[in-house]
Amino acid sequence: MNGTLIGLLFGLALGFAAAFGGFGAFVAVLVLGGLGLLAGRWADGELDLSALVGAARDRR
Repeated sequence: MNGTLIGLLFGLALGFAAAFGGFGAFVAVLVLGGLGLLAGRWADGELDLSALVGAARDRR
């Protein structure tokens, strides 16, 4: 699946949640979708948390 198709499916899921579940369901789908995205990137090895931790250390 390419990024366009995934974006389309995610947009449809958000649309259905907003139409049938209201604002609370929309936010829940949005948050859970974001967590799923992070989990998928971590599983693929594309999420580099060391850069985030290093940036936080540099601020101190």
